[in-house]
Amino acid sequence: MARRLRFNGTGSGEGGCPAVHEDLDSGEMIVHGAPLTDPEDVAQLRHFSQGEVAIVVPRELLVGFGPKEVVRRPRIIGLEAFGLLFEKFEHTAWRLETRRRYVSDEATDTYAQFLRGESPSWDLGTAWSTVIREKTAGGAMVGRVRVVDDPVTLGQLYLMAHTVKNSALGENIRILRRGEAERIHLPAEDFWIFDSRLVAVLNFDDGDNLVDVELITEPAVVNRYAQVRDAAWHRAVPSSTFAEHLAAAEQQ
Repeated sequence: MARRLRFNGTGSGEGGCPAVHEDLDSGEMIVHGAPLTDPEDVAQLRHFSQGEVAIVVPRELLVGFGPKEVVRRPRIIGLEAFGLLFEKFEHTAWRLETRRRYVSDEATDTYAQFLRGESPSWDLGTAWSTVIREKTAGGAMVGRVRVVDDPVTLGQLYLMAHTVKNSALGENIRILRRGEAERIHLPAEDFWIFDSRLVAVLNFDDGDNLVDVELITEPAVVNRYAQVRDAAWHRAVPSSTFAEHLAAAEQQ
């Protein structure tokens, strides 16, 4: 079975080697770069076994993208504390949405209206809606990239309808096909980035329920998520454009 590898970063500045990857299951690190080939250099290596390959990487690569502790201890917060993050951010809140369904959506009246073919009656007066509207009115940017399948799932179609509410609150929503997301190696996880300094990774159970949130503040890791954000935002299309393409395809 193939490893689940995550690209942590590269020191080249051009997206090439050397680079660091991490095995998401074992925690092992994979580093690649130029091989050490001079026989006199290789002869100085200790505990260098047959079949092993010595490589040369810049020191800053390991410092910037290697693990900072032997056993990673995630900082987990509950959903109430997570909600407070939207009140505290100053200038930017951005989300990557990658799941095919969200159980929390399916329990709402608007989801039931959507299933009946009605236009959902969005409540713009909830506490969360008020916070987001005030933030965007004050100049803050709130945005998302929604990854959708082909064909688009029912849960994703509901989120497209939900864009009406998102836009009314001042959010900027873009859509990215899953095939393109996989081609550019976006992670299959949901997260928010606040002010480019705090990442909140949303943890779901096997039943698609949001259970808790992991906070990440380590600069090198936050920077990795920021790179994901930039890649996704660059390749995604405005939600209105995607909706037009979807409607045109259904009429063919």
